[in-house]
Amino acid sequence: MTQEELIKRINELKRAKNAIILAHNYELGEIQDIADFCGDSLELSIKAANTDNDLIVFCGVRFMAETAKMLSPDKKVILPVAHATCEMAEMIDGEQLRAIKKEYPNSITVAYVNSTAETKAECDLCVTSSNALKIIASLPKDKHVIFVPDRNLGSYCKEQTNHSNMYLYDGFCPVHDRLTVEVLKKRKAEFPNAEVLIHPESRKELVELADHALSTGKILTYVRESDKKEFIIVTEIGILHRLEKENPDKKFIPISCEAVCPHMKLIRLENVLEALEKEENEIILDKEIMEKAAKPIRAMLDLSK
Repeated sequence: MTQEELIKRINELKRAKNAIILAHNYELGEIQDIADFCGDSLELSIKAANTDNDLIVFCGVRFMAETAKMLSPDKKVILPVAHATCEMAEMIDGEQLRAIKKEYPNSITVAYVNSTAETKAECDLCVTSSNALKIIASLPKDKHVIFVPDRNLGSYCKEQTNHSNMYLYDGFCPVHDRLTVEVLKKRKAEFPNAEVLIHPESRKELVELADHALSTGKILTYVRESDKKEFIIVTEIGILHRLEKENPDKKFIPISCEAVCPHMKLIRLENVLEALEKEENEIILDKEIMEKAAKPIRAMLDLSK
């Protein structure tokens, strides 16, 4: 089947099944182009919850599809490739977090949204890379905070909000964590007029060299509204597809062509078609876990208003 035929068949099935296709900003360009919505993981889940579609095909990784299920419990959520997971999210589970909570009783437990449903179910609040600073800043300074699983985002929040009373779990995104100061300095020397936009999942020493630390959604907004013409992008390179598509008059330089999440690149058009045809790889969550995990997300949404 040609790509044209694949796309035609996907659109036919999507209409026939009242389905919506969501794609994270790090997905392959062909997946972003076929999607009804592209965006950050939580942004996509909220959009899907506000539609009347019966079927959600989530092109991303498992924790994202789980979040979509939590916010749309009555809808069927399909992850086109079952083994598309997030390495950082898998670095901690509910049992490990319960053990940490015993060591730090009466703490506020905060989970980065890049975590499993099982982990979220043990937490008081969730945060995204977009709202983490605002939410951590709103917490009482005399209250101990457990932050999981990303030590880099947690460290960024701790420093920016002066909330020194924080336990940071030693988890990380392998894609962002392996980026080096040397590579960024080289890029800055090559493109001295370019602004550096970095995702706060990156290590502190890189964030300090950047002009702005932003979530993927905020990177897109910033570039769209900026008068600048050149940007060094310090995050997973999948976002360049959308940046270039939305800003054809601007230049985008990836920090490294190796800034690739292999899990985000697993889904192809053939997988989307198969998901619509067979409706396999459905996200099924234990009802109690799902209800408990949805609470910190809803608490976050209330605080973000």
